[in-house]
Formats: sequence, structure tokens, C-alpha cells
Amino acid sequence: MNLLQRLPWRSLGKWWVVGIVFLGVGTAVLYVFVAWLHMPLVWATSLSAEVTMLIRFLINDRWVFGHSRPTWKRLWQFHVASAGGFVVWWLFANFLPPLGVQYLIASAAGSLFSSFFSMASNFLWIWRRRTEPATQSASIEMAAEGEGAASVE
Repeated sequence: MNLLQRLPWRSLGKWWVVGIVFLGVGTAVLYVFVAWLHMPLVWATSLSAEVTMLIRFLINDRWVFGHSRPTWKRLWQFHVASAGGFVVWWLFANFLPPLGVQYLIASAAGSLFSSFFSMASNFLWIWRRRTEPATQSASIEMAAEGEGAASVE
């Protein structure tokens, strides 16, 4: 089976939907922190990232990857994996405005560049499909067959 057939297309689509929705949500939260609450941009970007990250984790864990309950382990992994994407986003959001780029546009650009790192870490680490090694599943099947044969006798 080739790589394209093995990709989890449904989960990838849902993950992108959540990401695009949270681009808008994160932008709105950042706007509220800066324009209404008059927070310094450095604090506003950091706080809005954390707020949206927690909500995004809960939605991804349940809707995208189908877990009935979140775990502290996956939340911790999500934070670690998101750290790289956050650094990229934060750098764009904080260093482009002094160069004349409007802060909301800088934030959106950072989101675009950080999303591919986040996608890879989400699918390849946190929510990857764990499969049993072939030898382990073969041993389990052989043991089950042996038990069935013993009970028939």
C-alpha cells in the first residue's frame, strides 16, 4: 500500500478545519487582549496562544482523533509538540510589527508557517496509530489457538 493510501485523510481534514477555525478564534482573542484590554503585545500573544492551545487540544483529542476522554499525557505531549510551532508563530507575531506589518497579519503569517510543524508532531507523535509488532500479534494468535484446542479435548 502506498503512502497516500495510508494517510488518515478524514483526520487530516478535521485537523485543518480546527486549525482554520482557531486562526480566527486566536486572532479575535489577540485583538481583545491588545485593543480592548491594552495588554502589551508580548503578553497578549503569549496568553492568547495558551488559551487557544488548551481549547484546540480538547477539540482535536475528541473530534479529530476520537478519544472519549483527554489525558494529562496527551495534553503534555501536545504542549511540547506545540512549543516549536508556538516559537515560530510568536517570532512572526512579535518581530514583524516593528518592521511595519500590522500585528494581526503578522499573527496570521506566523500561524501559516507554524501549522506544518504542528501537523507533523500531532500525527506522527501525539495521536499516531500504534500498531502491535507482527511477532507479538502472531504469538497472541498462536496462544489463542492453543487454548481453543486444549478446551476441545
